[in-house]
Amino acid sequence: MQELKTSLGRTYLTIDTDAANKWIAVDWQGYLTADSIQEGARAYTAALAKSGFACVLNDTRAVRGPWDHSMDWVINVWAPNAAAAGLKYFALISTPETLADGSAANFYAQLKAFHADVFSTTEEAQQWLRRCQQRA
Repeated sequence: MQELKTSLGRTYLTIDTDAANKWIAVDWQGYLTADSIQEGARAYTAALAKSGFACVLNDTRAVRGPWDHSMDWVINVWAPNAAAAGLKYFALISTPETLADGSAANFYAQLKAFHADVFSTTEEAQQWLRRCQQRA
């Protein structure tokens, strides 16, 4: 388990290499800056590449506020790099009717580098990733 913290010592991302399920599980928290999004995304992409897995379980339910300020970087820089690191299936868990969920919908609509879907529960996201792994 890896934790990334703000300069004030607050955890904004935890990264878990889940060997049993063969995916990287990430949990974002709080208000995210462009710098924290880039640092966090690079960190879990490195964990993905090191693991050899093809799936990420990305939980954004504890994010406060939108992250549209980073959408261009996420779509045009991070996504192709993540695909090159082996990412094929990305399950994004979000809370409906929040500003962060609006960002998640924008992300999903623009993404072309790998398969992604947005879910409201961990169980749905995990089931989808398991189905994807069976097809791979």
